[in-house]
Amino acid sequence: MIVPQFTARLINRIRHGFADATRPTLLLLTGLAFSIACGIYFYLSAGEFPADPVARFLSAHWAQPIAPQGDPPPGFSAIEASLAPETCAACHVAQYADWSTSLHSKAMGPGIRWQLRVMTQSDSNDCLRCHAPLAEQKALTGLEHGWANAPTSTMPAYVSADLHRRGNTCASCHVRRHQRFGPPTQIRNPKLHGGFEAQQAFRDSRFCSPCHQFPPGARSLEGKLIENTYEEWRNSPAARQGSTCQTCHMPERRHIWRGIHDPDTVRKGIRRELEVKRLADGRLEVLASITAPGVGHYFPTYVVPKVLVSLHLLAAGKERELGRLVIGRTVSADMVREWSDTRIHPGGRSLLSAKAVAPTSAYRIEMRVEIMPGEHYVRMYRAMLLNNPDMDATAQALLRQALRETEAANYRLDSVTAAGPTNPGDVTRAIAK
Repeated sequence: MIVPQFTARLINRIRHGFADATRPTLLLLTGLAFSIACGIYFYLSAGEFPADPVARFLSAHWAQPIAPQGDPPPGFSAIEASLAPETCAACHVAQYADWSTSLHSKAMGPGIRWQLRVMTQSDSNDCLRCHAPLAEQKALTGLEHGWANAPTSTMPAYVSADLHRRGNTCASCHVRRHQRFGPPTQIRNPKLHGGFEAQQAFRDSRFCSPCHQFPPGARSLEGKLIENTYEEWRNSPAARQGSTCQTCHMPERRHIWRGIHDPDTVRKGIRRELEVKRLADGRLEVLASITAPGVGHYFPTYVVPKVLVSLHLLAAGKERELGRLVIGRTVSADMVREWSDTRIHPGGRSLLSAKAVAPTSAYRIEMRVEIMPGEHYVRMYRAMLLNNPDMDATAQALLRQALRETEAANYRLDSVTAAGPTNPGDVTRAIAK
């Protein structure tokens, strides 16, 4: 397959320097956005999937660019015609409430808004393909940033003034040319929205692949695609068992899309085991194990999150760290080098071992797991602030806000604690699953 020319241009620009203050962020996440845009074509094309009804529907539904909605059908009320998420809440109360707490609703946060201020129009437009995919959202963004082809006429009444700031909205997935689409349901009211078209595609993992899978030949490091979540799932036990993206991330059809940012989701997905053995020479042998039996792809799947595992000995009111391990795919801030890849693949395991002299008093061993959902972004934001002191005030404010919010998303799971064995040969264990 031929990599689109814009991807090739981006890679060339990345090679020409991370600290170029005149083009600071074009060297970073733009490549990810471009690759996602390419994925929409590659992963929904007949060349990748059989010509089944789901593939045919998705190739049209996610065709890029998404066409403007156009004039509402005659007889549509203002609520039916509107693309604002709040209007959907008039009837879909629970779905709107869930969406409001999801990362989809925050897809146009300060981090991406900062990038739009310093990227070219073409590059920005490709980022919007997943962060704010509707044509009307792109038009509003163009007006805000003074893009050359921004609309000169008044926006239609069905477009709220802040639609471009609302991220991945209800209409992004469910509305095309004012027609409503969704999964099969027992609820039927042909008078609403001019009818509702049920599609099995909304239950299929391929529905998610345009934004969660880079195509073959797209941006890679060490021969591995930067974003490979759909393929990781497709080759996992979860896929073979019939568990889809929606099974875990939209349980009971809820619009929550929880993942690495959510402690409960992570707790359900991983299993933590701790074993402490007292050796004959008075030392301790400690082994921590983490598996991910409830995760349908690599844990974590993307280059952004990191998981820090550490072992601690606590005795007599003091504590000492015995060892630590970072689980994740660590790449340079400019995303041109991979430093390590310690992710847990489906069916795999991460181990952390340590030895220490056993205290003479009562003691215990703790395994701690800290989740850093945006670790890569933290490094990237800090590098941009350091390398671009002449950044304009608005861009700097957005970047600092993005940094604060990303750092605030870190959390620690409850510790796994094993009592210290007292006699040679004794073993204590603790499990959290």
